[in-house]
Amino acid sequence: MKFSAKKSMTVGVMLTTAPLLLSACGQAPTSATNPAAATSAAVAGFKPCMVSDSGGFDDKSFNQLGYEGLVAAASQLGVKPVAVRSNAVTDFAPNLTNLVSQKCSLIVSVGYSLADATIASAKANSSVNYVSIDDTLDADHDGKTDIPNAKPIIFDTSQAAFLAGYAAAAYSKTKVVGTFGGMNLPTVSIFMDGFKQGVDYYNTKKGATVKVVGWNGKDGSFTGGFEANLAAQNTAQSLIDQNVDVLLPVGGPIYKSAAAAIRAAGRPIALIGVDADITKTDPSVADITLTSIQKGIDVGTKAAALAAGAGSFDPTPFVGTLANSGVSIAPFYDYESKLPAGTITDLDVLKSSIISGSVKVTSYLSK
Repeated sequence: MKFSAKKSMTVGVMLTTAPLLLSACGQAPTSATNPAAATSAAVAGFKPCMVSDSGGFDDKSFNQLGYEGLVAAASQLGVKPVAVRSNAVTDFAPNLTNLVSQKCSLIVSVGYSLADATIASAKANSSVNYVSIDDTLDADHDGKTDIPNAKPIIFDTSQAAFLAGYAAAAYSKTKVVGTFGGMNLPTVSIFMDGFKQGVDYYNTKKGATVKVVGWNGKDGSFTGGFEANLAAQNTAQSLIDQNVDVLLPVGGPIYKSAAAAIRAAGRPIALIGVDADITKTDPSVADITLTSIQKGIDVGTKAAALAAGAGSFDPTPFVGTLANSGVSIAPFYDYESKLPAGTITDLDVLKSSIISGSVKVTSYLSK
């Protein structure tokens, strides 16, 4: 089994700082299925823009992946992107207004928290195209995106998290694994749901009794935000104190606080990353990282920007799954040899079973 992260092109970008289940799913964007992928020049006046969540573009997670996807598309199109960082929730609406005033053709909002501000901005500016990463933009919960000029890019990460949960249960020596999140939002708890389901599936298949702490299927341990701070480290420590030896923090930079708690513990505890392959994006934690639950945020963002740049913006939602390679788990690197014999084969079979539907993984995106 060779899970590998997709490498994104990184080039210079101008950076400014200023104060559900959908009925249609996109396929994995490729040059064959997406003609815009072959575009080398944008339509006249095309300006791609992005506003971050409060994690910032250097979070080594979903903001950074979205940013890299936008930069790669802009480079291919031969245009200069504009990226505006949000430092707090109060920055969201002003930042979107700022980008509209700069005559952006495409505005990518990164993160579930930006949904309300994005819907309001898109409704007020119908000539601008929007891409929403991690939210369906379905405030009235009727199963459809609320505005015609916006494309959701969302991910059923429960499927990949299921694989990570199975692997964590197989690896665990203490038979206790843990997870915690930034806030109890659907895009956070979806990881935790899949993780717990994967552990439970392992227990059923192997007659094991691995316990999950930090998430019971409805509520669990949360830091209250998405910053790598003392609250996140203390939350990680509270799970470590319950004898976990695998820890899944869900919330961008909070993995850094989890890593600090792991190193302070003085015993072997494996970390699981989210969004990006943190072994590659942050080599400082490579030695303690079992795997990462990946979203193809960079790929989805790049494809959407290329299509818009070619004048063929498509608002059809893209829902990343194992089947279309929109979600995946990263390689195990040095930890592969530490997994019980047969685990990699089990994961290959399990992945195929999830794709075929013979193994069900439930989430708010797949009920």
